[in-house]
Amino acid sequence: MIVQEEIHCRCRVGGQVQGVGFRPFVYRLAVEEGLAGQVGNTSEGVCIELQGPVVAVERFLRRLPAELPPLARLTRLERTDLPVDETLRGAAFRIVQSTGQSGHSVLISPDVGICADCLREMRDPADARYGYAFTNCTNCGPRYTITRSIPYDRATTSMACFPLCPRCAAEYADPLDRRFHAQPVACPVCGPRLWLVRREEAERSAPPARENTQADGAIAGAVAVLREGGILALKGLGGFQLACDARRDEAVARLRQRKSRPHKALAVMLPDLDAARACCLLSPEHEALLSSPEKPIVLCPLRRTAGGDVLSSLLAPDTDSLGIMLPYTPLHVALFDALARGTSLPPALVMTSANPRGEPLCLGNREALARLRDEADAFLLHDRDILVRVDDSVTALFPGAQAGEAAPFFHRRARGYVPRPVPLAFADAQAPTVCGTGAQLKATFCLTRGNAAFVSQHIGDLENLPTARFYEEASAHLERLLEVRPELLVCDLHPDLLSSRWARERASTEGMPLLRLQHHAAHAAAVLAEHGHLDGALALCLDGTGLGTDGSIWGGELLFMELGELRWRRWGQLSPFALPGGEAAIREPWRLALALREALGQADLPASWTETERPPVEVWGADTMLTAACGTARQQAPFLREMLRRGVNCPLTSSCGRLFDAVSAELGLCLVTSYEGQAAIRLETLARRLDARPLEAEDAAPEALLRSPQAEGATWQLDASALFAAVQRDAGRYGAATAARRFHERLSGGLALLAARAAEATGARTVALAGGCLQNLLLARLLVRDLRARDLRPLLPLELPPGDGGLSLGQAAWGLMALRRDRLPSDADI
Repeated sequence: MIVQEEIHCRCRVGGQVQGVGFRPFVYRLAVEEGLAGQVGNTSEGVCIELQGPVVAVERFLRRLPAELPPLARLTRLERTDLPVDETLRGAAFRIVQSTGQSGHSVLISPDVGICADCLREMRDPADARYGYAFTNCTNCGPRYTITRSIPYDRATTSMACFPLCPRCAAEYADPLDRRFHAQPVACPVCGPRLWLVRREEAERSAPPARENTQADGAIAGAVAVLREGGILALKGLGGFQLACDARRDEAVARLRQRKSRPHKALAVMLPDLDAARACCLLSPEHEALLSSPEKPIVLCPLRRTAGGDVLSSLLAPDTDSLGIMLPYTPLHVALFDALARGTSLPPALVMTSANPRGEPLCLGNREALARLRDEADAFLLHDRDILVRVDDSVTALFPGAQAGEAAPFFHRRARGYVPRPVPLAFADAQAPTVCGTGAQLKATFCLTRGNAAFVSQHIGDLENLPTARFYEEASAHLERLLEVRPELLVCDLHPDLLSSRWARERASTEGMPLLRLQHHAAHAAAVLAEHGHLDGALALCLDGTGLGTDGSIWGGELLFMELGELRWRRWGQLSPFALPGGEAAIREPWRLALALREALGQADLPASWTETERPPVEVWGADTMLTAACGTARQQAPFLREMLRRGVNCPLTSSCGRLFDAVSAELGLCLVTSYEGQAAIRLETLARRLDARPLEAEDAAPEALLRSPQAEGATWQLDASALFAAVQRDAGRYGAATAARRFHERLSGGLALLAARAAEATGARTVALAGGCLQNLLLARLLVRDLRARDLRPLLPLELPPGDGGLSLGQAAWGLMALRRDRLPSDADI
């Protein structure tokens, strides 16, 4: 008989390994290999002790990273060999109780959409969880939004107040059960419960006694409200949502009126992929993203057909795309299943964030009943607390993806993805913590811990006190979960942003050093840091506005950056043009078109601004705001021309976003905006409806658009006035649609040529693409094409939005590099 040599070792595993079925997975693996030992959660991660034959232990360690549960992610696996323990010979492998201590390396899992097993149980009349709106297991359900602290155990979540019934307790304690240590595990006997409150009953907000709570009755009441064309507020995963029938114009119009949201697109939830295919033109990549565990909102081409399957035309009046998602919580499933009974058409619901007046999402029942009383006709409530506000993520297909890849391109990164970290290849596990405080619009913040960057969920626009409080609340919560305190703060160069003020106040109060990094340099650093590119690179940063180092308003910049050396400079830009009235020109794009006309010496107004000459876009032509704006523009044009001639309140900008606005206004598409980006969205929509005509010989060469530096220290420029004049020529020859398409083509070609000139001068062949204008997917795809055609390597953000939602990563990465190189300048300005 051959006696196999035994070994004893301890493994510490870091990453997303708590609340994802990792310990039962380890248990099953160890039992299969015949090993003794134990596994348990600690604040440093999962600790595994193994003892057994050398061959079995080595096989276990090979299988561990190769056969992970669906939601688990490893960032660290450290092995320490120990002396053989005689007490473990012949002992069974076991799972031990969690322990907590400071300095952990655990990653909290994001909230995950309902899995196929739980969905099957919900729809099985013989199952104890049939129709139960809070079904979950280790492979799905709430995580981040219910977590107070680490380690992730039931006692540290909002499920602590729901004692397990005997059946749930048995599942929770069985290592071979799918619900082993699934912290939110519950059933109708012991778990959260639903009830419905009508608007007129809002004063009586207390939940009924458990024995009087009828989940079926609450769902039935909610269905009745929706079928009557009413608006339902339901308590979702990371906050309240407002829902109405997406097939009924009157319901959608009522929701828009109550939310004061006349044009901005509304997301729609559909029951399954078949229903989604009936409404949108889906590629396999769209379907993969819709069905992924994260279940984000996905922007998909709208199928405009005649017949009963048509959704309301009021859902997305400015675009040919629609944001759709599938049910991601059991509550959504229960509601859709009830709506589907007795109807031939699949139900479709508008599902939008319940955040009145641009404030944060409502969290609690009483808060929602008070803040949403003017918006909702009824409230579908439950008694599981939401601890962290997290909105739905919004994605499109990645512009640089190859066929078959379903990589998300983020417009908003939140539920399903936060707090998943972005790896920082240039940092090590002992790197200090830095906080990037983000921007003003689409705000996020970023905390680093070791070699990982944690970018917060979408906070919103920091333009009111409630959103500023949410920012502080989210920052404090993530610091507690990560058990870190920043050693350095990095904010925007603009001193008046709320995020900059918060950084200054905290730096002063807590004695922290503070760096200020220019807005577009932070955009560039974010993309380069994500890709681990520290050497010299170019960056096209195309967005709305950001304060430049010269005090002017930037937004169409070509930078050269060496992230590893903490060096950057502005190499090129769009040529500056005026913003008549300053910020008023952002809300009223007709002012921008007038300014560019004045710069070209044109005294007349566009024909599209008259009531008799409308662009070939039916919905926009009937827009009452557009008609009224035409009259306003004609009336105020002489006054603004005088302002421009005298240079009164007409700051200059190089903003690419403002150039899009000017072109949109020139073509009569959008003269006054009701939400950020509206003018550019209408322009992109029109441009995508046809292929561009070939450019004429006299303006085919993008070289004609470039201006070389005329003085020492000046930059190369892409002529904004020439681009605008070309739009005017195209509109006169071919119409608005072709002019819109050719503008995109011409702009992309000119930017690619500008980058090529910079590459010749600097030797850099990599071009990072960043800024909110990259969320224009037509422009993003054209830039990728045109840069590659010039043998340049485009880099787009994979993990974060290209706009201000990803900017905080660049700030944090710059700060980390500054600490690493001991480069904190005395004036704290970069």
